[in-house]
Amino acid sequence: METTPARYIMIGGFLGAGKTTSVIKLAHWLDDSLGLRVGLIDNDQGSQLVDTALMSSHDYEVEEISGGCFCCRFNSLVEAAERLNQRTMPEVFIAEPVGSCTDLVATVTYPLRRMYGEDYTIAPLSVLVDPIRAARVLGLEQGSRFSEKVEYIYRKQLEEADLIVINKSDLLSPEKLEELKTALVKNYPLAKIMTVSARTGDGLEEWFKELTETTQTPRAVMEVDYEVYADGEALLGWLNAAYTLHATTETDANELLRQLAESVRRKLTAGGSEVAHFKMTLEPEDGLGELAALNLVRNDLIPELSMELEDPFTDAHLTVNMRAEAAPEALKKLLAEAVAETLAAFPSLTAKQEHMESFRPGKPQPTHRDTKA
Repeated sequence: METTPARYIMIGGFLGAGKTTSVIKLAHWLDDSLGLRVGLIDNDQGSQLVDTALMSSHDYEVEEISGGCFCCRFNSLVEAAERLNQRTMPEVFIAEPVGSCTDLVATVTYPLRRMYGEDYTIAPLSVLVDPIRAARVLGLEQGSRFSEKVEYIYRKQLEEADLIVINKSDLLSPEKLEELKTALVKNYPLAKIMTVSARTGDGLEEWFKELTETTQTPRAVMEVDYEVYADGEALLGWLNAAYTLHATTETDANELLRQLAESVRRKLTAGGSEVAHFKMTLEPEDGLGELAALNLVRNDLIPELSMELEDPFTDAHLTVNMRAEAAPEALKKLLAEAVAETLAAFPSLTAKQEHMESFRPGKPQPTHRDTKA
């Protein structure tokens, strides 16, 4: 029996650009508007992922690939798609790579086309950007930034993009947004520039139609200095942690997350460490899958709740993911201090650490690298 090739959509972009929110919005649109079965593939350097919990809370089938980027775990990516096929036969796969990963065209989409071209049609590669972060990297705005080698990865992500998607466009005035678009067109002329807001929904349908109605156009593979790339990745500290929470009196989950995130933000800033993405979920034991979720993507932002819980909790599970330009041990110490400080503000609350890993990503070693389309 003949089968129609599934659509493979990859949504990249640097840490904190809003990829997971956009992936969930796209999944809902494909399901609700087009009636398509969707499978999600999440990717991270570590385990215990906030993003997987967020995706799963929307009742989509999710596969998690940890321990390395898609480029270095290509076979795992294919196997994840096969597992999804066995469960629900998705008509569309949406893959979210690690936010510090680049060279995805040569190491993922071109090999996928070459080896599994009968199974998949490849959508244009989208690279999301936070507009404030992008304006600072491009020298349009003042503010805290990463070091040069970390920004090398950021710029390479933009260079290989088929679609550069300015997310959170509602954060900029029309004049500032136009200035950013002009700079991106000048620096990355091969990419189509689009503006959206995953929060408000502005521009999403136009972008989603681009992803479903067009395919990736082959072009020359960009050059990547893997030594600089590896150095940039190694400057980022990675921390994933999980805690079991118990309170003797009912506790406000939203306020707990706000206070813990604010303590982390202050300590990062005082230590001169630039946050890439700090995110948490809190899931009550009796919450029937409901979550509170919080994000922090720049040091000079107020931590923001993207999902709130209406009811207080007594027992819950807290998951913490932090990526910042800092030593892993420093992040581990900082989080321990922030947790202790927050618990002091909630006397009835105790926290038992169930998981902790802090590390620097290793040098990328792609499974495949196709230098030609």
